[in-house]
Amino acid sequence: MIEQQIKTAIRDIHDFPKPGIVFKDITPILKDHALCHNIVEAFADQLQGVRIDAVAGVESRGFLFGLMLAMRLGVPFIPVRKAGKLPFTVRRKVYELEYGTATIELHTDAFEPGSHILIHDDLLATGGTVSATSELIQEMGGIVAGFSFVVGLGFLNGEQKIRPISERVVVLANY
Repeated sequence: MIEQQIKTAIRDIHDFPKPGIVFKDITPILKDHALCHNIVEAFADQLQGVRIDAVAGVESRGFLFGLMLAMRLGVPFIPVRKAGKLPFTVRRKVYELEYGTATIELHTDAFEPGSHILIHDDLLATGGTVSATSELIQEMGGIVAGFSFVVGLGFLNGEQKIRPISERVVVLANY
């Protein structure tokens, strides 16, 4: 039921950000407060019984439902940002993209070692960014409690890439 609600709300944008790409635009979901509530509840239901000490949301769309989910679970929210966006002392991770590299950062005091961190992003594609996020969290002494995504693009095999990190991968709407 939630999968169909999400798929009905998502807008396909052809040739964005470059020719040949069909971008899955989640912003229409944000106009529907009831659907947003249902999405957060679906995540909470699927994560019931899992130890989660904090939710790490990946910049930028991972902040949207990541913060709502953290509030619903009653745990802190950790922003995972692109390089140069966090004002305090940071740890960073450089990782490979299809063409070039990218860098993500976390505040050094984002969580205590041994904390169980759920990594959230809006969309799972190749899994590169959340893999880098999990490596950074583990390097800082955290434990990856699992992953959550509103949308998954199964044909890009991101889930296979991240399953060795955590078997708990929640994707509400698969394409």
